[in-house]
Amino acid sequence: MSTSKNEGGTGAAAVHRRAIIVDGHCDTPYRLFRHDLHLEEHDVTAQLDLKTLEQSGITASFFAAYVPPAYAGRGAAAFAYRLIDLIHAEADRMPETLRFVTDAAGIRQTKRDGKIALMIGVEGGHAIEDSLDILRDFYARGVRYMTLTHVNTNNWCDSSGDAKRHGGLTPFGRDVVRTMNDLGMIVDISHVSDDAYAHVIETTRVPVVATHSSCRALCRHPRNMTDDMLRDLAKNGGVCMINFFSAFVNDEVAQVIMKAGKRPRDDKKKDPGGSEEMPDDRTDWDAYLKWFQTLGSPIAKFDDVIDHIIHAATVAGIDHVGIGSDFDGVPSLPDGLQTAAALPEITERLMQRGLSESDVTKILGGNFLRAFETIEQGRKA
Repeated sequence: MSTSKNEGGTGAAAVHRRAIIVDGHCDTPYRLFRHDLHLEEHDVTAQLDLKTLEQSGITASFFAAYVPPAYAGRGAAAFAYRLIDLIHAEADRMPETLRFVTDAAGIRQTKRDGKIALMIGVEGGHAIEDSLDILRDFYARGVRYMTLTHVNTNNWCDSSGDAKRHGGLTPFGRDVVRTMNDLGMIVDISHVSDDAYAHVIETTRVPVVATHSSCRALCRHPRNMTDDMLRDLAKNGGVCMINFFSAFVNDEVAQVIMKAGKRPRDDKKKDPGGSEEMPDDRTDWDAYLKWFQTLGSPIAKFDDVIDHIIHAATVAGIDHVGIGSDFDGVPSLPDGLQTAAALPEITERLMQRGLSESDVTKILGGNFLRAFETIEQGRKA
């Protein structure tokens, strides 16, 4: 790694150490669940573990309580609670290093104390089982964002990765957005369809965040945000946190993925009593990895990620871009960025592109903190 020296306190390494760094999305809890591991235990498949998390310089990481689409209508909330409990347990196990945090003030205090904050975002709106009471309970248990969809269209929000059934958001979907506003919960628009995004922008009264999305102008994947969407996000005061997945930052990889068609799923199995079909939450990811490996797609370059950050900052403005790695949630990361330990290189390369320390610290976490504090202030008592 070519990180600059810190002798005068002005190099990239010093900037990285001083910055509050917020990673908008990390799927490590699902990996820990699948492999029955703890964060500090070695796993050759890990893109983030305790060691690389410490090397990354991350101040706060949103650990995803990911609910596989196979659980929609079949125990989605119960599975979300299982991952929520896992995240709490990991933070509680290592209080000397980790701290569970629920607000912007807690992130700032964690930085001052030299620890790492774990936060929770629920991935997949089907997790609330069409219940605003479950949504409220998620918030009470420390969840601070929810992606309105995942790769599946649910009963009230269309996904960018599935058939469009609602033309965007249903009336109940708009109620979900308004309820999240009232709670002070971040509305995460990663994964939603373009029409659903437009409906969210029309409905919300506070900024929204794309916790792990990239730029469609550079990579033509429907998961990415168009320039018009980025401009609307800026008007809303929100933030686009750039995803590192090779298929979201490199157009050649994206085209291979899209031409290959829908990924296979191994999402059903008989329950122990043999009476009904239930999801196989441990093998689905393995099936996805095997499928991806058969495609022979190219590997993205490190600078692809930097290009997306710069593009989002150019289109939306420097105040509206962040980072949302998707560590442990994607089968391929750019060359040189395969684990969280490489994160300081992002600061190095942004400064090599001519960005000031102020601009870099905004991207690393300052922009997210500003939006999060606005969302917190907008909640109803």
